[in-house]
Amino acid sequence: MGKAKKRTGIFQRMLNWTERAGNALPHPATLFALFALSALVFSAIGHWMGWEAVHPGTGEIVRPINLLSHDGIHMILLEMVDNFTGFAPLGIVLVAMLGIGIAEQSGLINAIIRMLVLNSPKHLLTFILVFSGILSNVASDVGYVLLIPLAGVIFVAVGRHPIAGMAAAFAGVSGGFSANLVLGTVDPLLAGLSQEAANILDPAYEVNATANYYFMFVSTFVIAIAGTFVTEKIVEPRLGKYVRTESNEKEDSFDKLSKTEKKGLLMALLALLVIVGITLIGTFPENGFLRGTDGGLLTSPLIRGVVAMLFIVACTMGLAYGFTTGTFKNDSDVVKGMASSMKTLATYIVLVFFAAQFVAYFKWSNLGIILAVKGADLLMSANMGLIPEMVLFILLSASINMLMGSASAKWAILAPIFIPMFMIMGYSPELSQVVYRIGDSVTNVISPMMSFFALIIAYVQKYDPKAGIGTIIATMVPYSIVFLVSWIILLVIWLLLGLPLGPDAGIHYVVPN
Repeated sequence: MGKAKKRTGIFQRMLNWTERAGNALPHPATLFALFALSALVFSAIGHWMGWEAVHPGTGEIVRPINLLSHDGIHMILLEMVDNFTGFAPLGIVLVAMLGIGIAEQSGLINAIIRMLVLNSPKHLLTFILVFSGILSNVASDVGYVLLIPLAGVIFVAVGRHPIAGMAAAFAGVSGGFSANLVLGTVDPLLAGLSQEAANILDPAYEVNATANYYFMFVSTFVIAIAGTFVTEKIVEPRLGKYVRTESNEKEDSFDKLSKTEKKGLLMALLALLVIVGITLIGTFPENGFLRGTDGGLLTSPLIRGVVAMLFIVACTMGLAYGFTTGTFKNDSDVVKGMASSMKTLATYIVLVFFAAQFVAYFKWSNLGIILAVKGADLLMSANMGLIPEMVLFILLSASINMLMGSASAKWAILAPIFIPMFMIMGYSPELSQVVYRIGDSVTNVISPMMSFFALIIAYVQKYDPKAGIGTIIATMVPYSIVFLVSWIILLVIWLLLGLPLGPDAGIHYVVPN
């Protein structure tokens, strides 16, 4: 990794200090193990001290579960394997990497990147990466397992720092999670929770999946521009020039494509068109075999099983390219390609084991729910105007996001508190939801609780073996700050203009008589 140049600016010195302090911590796997042990200890402390909170959805008293008790120890021992194997990102990454391994070992990914790099405007490369990262959210977790590592390869190819490229893509995929040009799976999920919360006060109120569409459409461009600015003006200058080593000097040669490679790309394209054709046949008719049980697209296996689709597409295109160009001679070559991709995940798998235990213990202990409710109580006690209250709610959501990773789990806790409260104050459920989504997005890139955080560390260590949590946080903090400020400014302008947040989704709510 190219050494970061020393900067005299206060902000740069703070980032450098953050990186040094973070990297002075134990290995990330050890750190997650310590987090897990801390969750056990605090579960016992909270139980003995009588911590409690009222669950906003059920009205029940929530108390910490002592995981160092007789039953807790049994649970730890009996569920350890399931915590690991059932950790959602693990299966997603493994399955996706099997398909990507075929595409990579065949030479397909290298050829596609070379073609893109040789033909794309260099001055738009950063914007395209951030923008693509935001759009990838519609396809669930594809951005994490495909776009982020590719961004590093692309930046190396054009002589730029690979960690800056991965940071730009990561910022779009994770920091811009709530923005998009189209609806994704999270939209109906959050809308359903919002409607349930709104029905506490108004049983007839409906919240549609398009509740925040207008705001999120505009946010896509705002966040893409902000991410481009941070990458080129803050992150990349701080990282300095990347020095390629002998181990990666031969990676990703960017010579012009040969005739054989062009033929291979053509065959891969034909394979893709066949898959697209089958997909259209399965989704276009109302009773298509790829539609959900309710006939919808958002509930279809095409969307919910997007990682399986990624595997099929990468596998099929990789096979078509590999056998056409001769990089694959037989099935053994294909299996070797899949095995090779698994070797790169060794460190990630170790990290995931401890991260999975920590997340499970934190959930079992009820500490996350108690902290979320207590934080919400503080915000409710502040009786201020619309804009200050919305900004405080953003900050609360952003803070809670550092403790709980799941967007839907947090909203299931917060929505029953804030939606009825804001409705009584004259603010719509759609507004509460969009404000929550802003806070839930901006701290994703600096939250170790984010499910794919361990994977990002593994990606960065490819180019900087000494990188740790401190490296990631110091690199991503500028994105978090700028995204937060940009989104707040956009929200304030939106509120002052009184614009609708989505189709038939205004800012204000009138309590029925």
